[in-house]
Amino acid sequence: MTPAQIPPDLRGRRARDPFWVAASALFNGIQRVRALRTPVLPPVTPVDRTLTTVVREARQEAEDVVSLRLAAPDGRALPAWQPGCHLDVRLPSGRRRQYSLCGDPADRRTYRIAVRRLPHGAGGSLEAHTLAEGDLLTVSEPRNAFPFLPRDRYLFLAGGIGITPLLPMVQAARRLGADWRLVYTGRTRASLPFLDELPADRVEIRTDDDHGVPDCAELLTRAPAADAAIYCCGPAPMIDGVRAALAPHGPATLHFERFAPAPVVDGRPFEIELRRRGVTLRVPADRTALDVLTEYDPAIAHSCRQGFCGTCRVGLLAGDADRRHPGDTDPGSLLVCVSRTSGGRLVLDM
Repeated sequence: MTPAQIPPDLRGRRARDPFWVAASALFNGIQRVRALRTPVLPPVTPVDRTLTTVVREARQEAEDVVSLRLAAPDGRALPAWQPGCHLDVRLPSGRRRQYSLCGDPADRRTYRIAVRRLPHGAGGSLEAHTLAEGDLLTVSEPRNAFPFLPRDRYLFLAGGIGITPLLPMVQAARRLGADWRLVYTGRTRASLPFLDELPADRVEIRTDDDHGVPDCAELLTRAPAADAAIYCCGPAPMIDGVRAALAPHGPATLHFERFAPAPVVDGRPFEIELRRRGVTLRVPADRTALDVLTEYDPAIAHSCRQGFCGTCRVGLLAGDADRRHPGDTDPGSLLVCVSRTSGGRLVLDM
C-alpha cells in the first residue's frame, strides 16, 4: 500500500511517509549533537585598562624637573612593565599626556615618572608640577612603543628629560652583563635629573655650557662596537641628527623615541568631512588632522600622536589616504595623528 492509499485518521490527516519520518529524526538528532558540541560564548565586554593611582611622592630632581611616584590607593601590586614602557596620564584638568616609566621594573608597588616644566607649552607640564602627595591620577596600564632588546653592546644617547626611558634600560644592560656606554647631554649639569643614579664609569656628561652643542656624528663614536644597538631619546633635533649621521647600511641598529611627533614637512592642505556630525574642517599643510580635530573637539581620543598606539584610529568612508605609518594599513580606517591625503577631502566616520 502506498502512502497515498493509506486512509486518513479520525482527524482527516494522512499517515506520514516512514522514510521522511526517519530522515527528519536523523536530521534533528544531528542538530542536537552539534548544539551540545558548540560552546556558548559569553558576551564580549570591553576591557578597562585604566588605573586609579595616588601620588605617594613628588620630588624635585633637577631644575624644572619633578618626579612623581604613583601607587594604587589600596597598596595592591601594579601591572608589570619593562624598560621603554610609558603611561598615558589623565591630568585633573582632563589633559592627557604620555610619560616614560623611569623607576625599577621590579618594584610592583609604585610607578615613577618625571616631568620637565615647559613654561611655553600647552599646559600639561605646568599642571603636573602642581601635583602633590595624596592627589589622585587616572593612568593607563603600561604600554611599550620603545622596547629594550637583549644585545651584547649598547650606546645610549639621552638629551635632557630623554633620560627617563633610558634609565631602566641602562640598569637592564648592567644586569645582562652587556658592554654599554651612556652619553647624557643637556643645557647645564643642574638641568639633568637622576645623575646620582648613574654609574660614573660608563657615563659621559656633556653640557652645552661646558662642551657646546653636541655633534651627533661625534656622539656615535662613543659606541663600544660598530654593531652596537643605539638607543636615543631626546629633543627632535638630536634624534634627527643621530639618524642623519648613522651609516644607513652599517651593522649598528638605531632605536629612538620622540617626546613630540615629527613635524609635517611635505604636507598639502586638505579637508576632513565628519560625516555623522555634518561638519567639514580644513587641515593646513603643516598641521595634522588630529591637531584640527582636537581644536574642534578636545575630547577626541588620542595618545601618542606618532602612529604607534592606534588610539586615534577612525573609520574612513571615502578619500585617498596618504598613510604615513607602517601600522596604518586598514583601508577602512585612518590614524589621524599621522596620515593625511595629498589633496582633496577625506570623509571620516565621525
